Amino acid sequence: MTTRVNLLPWREMRRKEQDRQLLTIAVGAWILMGVIIFYAHVHVSALIENQNKRNEFLNQEIAKVEKEIKEITELKKQRGDLIARMNVIYQLQGARAQVVHLFDELARKLPDGIYFSSLKHSGSIIALQGVAQSNARVSALMRNLASSDWFADPELEVITVKAQGSDRVSNFSLKVKQAAKQQKKLTDAGT
Repeated sequence: MTTRVNLLPWREMRRKEQDRQLLTIAVGAWILMGVIIFYAHVHVSALIENQNKRNEFLNQEIAKVEKEIKEITELKKQRGDLIARMNVIYQLQGARAQVVHLFDELARKLPDGIYFSSLKHSGSIIALQGVAQSNARVSALMRNLASSDWFADPELEVITVKAQGSDRVSNFSLKVKQAAKQQKKLTDAGT
């Protein structure tokens, strides 16, 4: 007798087993894909958060540096102001010595028989007014001023002869320039 074996249930069981395995693989793949997507999301979120913290730190550092730059700018301005003040002080100190030299030189170059009644200093021009015993003494004063290292280009503006008691006197007004080389020498010595 031959036995008959029915293979249909075995095939159907095998097909169900294959369907179950396929479903398990599909669910596993979906779960794995979900885990990968979740990990990617968490990882990217962590990277974004980390970058935001770095950006915030950089912004804080930039604010500190900008504050320091403002302080440096203010310090440079204060330094410039101080240097300008120092230069003014040096110029004033040089001018102080210059006035002494000018008066000393005027006294040395003043011939006998002349005295000054007025002296005005404006820039490099000195306006002198005075009284002389004669016109020749005014000429001598102008020659003396022209030969001086401190003065240049004496220019007579007005000379008038008046009787003063029994004598005749000459009232004069002249301008003389301060020599540029002496101004520079004093300015350099002051700084």
